[in-house]
Amino acid sequence: MKLKIITQERVVFDEEVDAIYTKGIDGEFGILKGHIPVMSALDIGVTRAFINNEIKTFTTMGGILQFKDEECLILTTLAEPGEEIDEARAREALERAKQTLRNANARMEAKRAEAAIARAEARLKAKLSK
Repeated sequence: MKLKIITQERVVFDEEVDAIYTKGIDGEFGILKGHIPVMSALDIGVTRAFINNEIKTFTTMGGILQFKDEECLILTTLAEPGEEIDEARAREALERAKQTLRNANARMEAKRAEAAIARAEARLKAKLSK
């Protein structure tokens, strides 16, 4: 089956895969060849593509997933291949976001900090997953 991960700026991934696992707003789920058509809203998380016993990871920062006719299309505002993620930068972003959350005065500040934490954690998980 084909997996395409697309952002506004670029096509991040466009290859044949054996299996796909990702994080929807209702939890993690997987898609194998022959899966019934499905559409799901995605949460901030990691998408894993299995290709010949190899795993490729990508951060997917929300968006939608559509699977039909053996093609999985992920449209997201931001996606990064795990191998392109700067681990040190992601760890620094995570620490900054945690500090912001600890010092948040307003609910909106706290929500932004929580989203930043989720993005940084997804980057680290995509970078370190095997």
